[in-house]
Amino acid sequence: MRTPLFIFVSLVLYSCTQSSPDYLSQARRDLSILASDSLTGREVGTEGEALAAAYISKRFEELGLQPAGTAGWNQPFFVKESQNPHEKPLLSAEDSTAGTSGKNVIGLMDNPGDEVVIIGAHFDHLGYGGFSSLHRGDSAIHNGADDNASGITAMFLIAEMLQSKNIQTDVLFIAFSGEEKGLWGSNFFVKNPTIDLSTVDFMINMDMVGRLDSAKGMAIHGTGTAPQWSQVIDTTNTVNLKVIKKASGIGPSDHTSFYLQDIPVLHFFTGQHEDYHKPTDDAELINYEGIVRIATHITNIITYLDTQPKLTFQKTKDESSQGPRFTVSLGVVPDYLYDGKGMRIDGISEDKPAQKAGLEKGDVVIQLGDSTVIDMMSYMRALSSFKAGDATEVIVNRNGEKLAYDIQF
Repeated sequence: MRTPLFIFVSLVLYSCTQSSPDYLSQARRDLSILASDSLTGREVGTEGEALAAAYISKRFEELGLQPAGTAGWNQPFFVKESQNPHEKPLLSAEDSTAGTSGKNVIGLMDNPGDEVVIIGAHFDHLGYGGFSSLHRGDSAIHNGADDNASGITAMFLIAEMLQSKNIQTDVLFIAFSGEEKGLWGSNFFVKNPTIDLSTVDFMINMDMVGRLDSAKGMAIHGTGTAPQWSQVIDTTNTVNLKVIKKASGIGPSDHTSFYLQDIPVLHFFTGQHEDYHKPTDDAELINYEGIVRIATHITNIITYLDTQPKLTFQKTKDESSQGPRFTVSLGVVPDYLYDGKGMRIDGISEDKPAQKAGLEKGDVVIQLGDSTVIDMMSYMRALSSFKAGDATEVIVNRNGEKLAYDIQF
């Protein structure tokens, strides 16, 4: 028997037409469907994930792409999770009754050239919360509008924008699942590629591109993975994005899987926010104009490099693995796009040390205990020197005024 959920999404799929809407309307439509309650948070292995995959494959078909999975549009994978937390999950193409099934959705824009560009974004999210939710309260649907319906929406826009560019390079569009559980889908793809990875020029990943703030800008990670990247990004930025470049090819998203295969990568990211991994990450909070601008920039990059020699891969310092370990927290959301001196606070959690001390959103931490804070890394180093029960002083810059507060961890 067909469930109401299945019928709803089937009607939505049927209502999608072959006409080309304006980009802004298209973005609103796609994201509102992917981030609707009817998809119940798109957790890998659930009906919501399967329905999201069906919608993505239908959109790929409408955009003129060719199925490029191992089962039509899909690349199924199965994950057997170990009870030992020190062991990695076992990914395979074989079904496992003791594991979780997921699927990547893959579409190809088949052009005359021999090289391939990969455009990726993950479409899974947290379902009703659970394993990595930051929500405190009753179980609720986590729609993941920014994380990462925004990336899939941008992918659709890029596919449509490229149709009029007459490029030579093939473009492989991959919607990954299982990212939230540990890059399952992208890891499976690079170990079981549906194309020859040696033909890949570069990979661009979009994860959380829905909260563009022109004042803060947008981070592009992976700019050190090819010596040409910085110049290419500047040359193709015709939409006046404020870009903050981050060199490392390693990070908590799907581009990492490709970087580890010696492929140049970029990861577009508009920043952390208070709704991250919470039920409040909903469609009405998305900057749709921002998604269109980001998709335009990425389309410009693909078009520009279509006539250039293949990029040269280079390794970068693994910034994420060299970070200090810490056991306490101020209870703040850092502004990862802040490029000034110090660590700017972008959000404050309730009933945590920062709120109890009187810190506010927008404060810039410039000293923690005896340590001067000049950036995110120095902030984490300072934090790592404390343990639960310790007390210290934090100095912040608030609108040009230095203020000191007592902190109890």
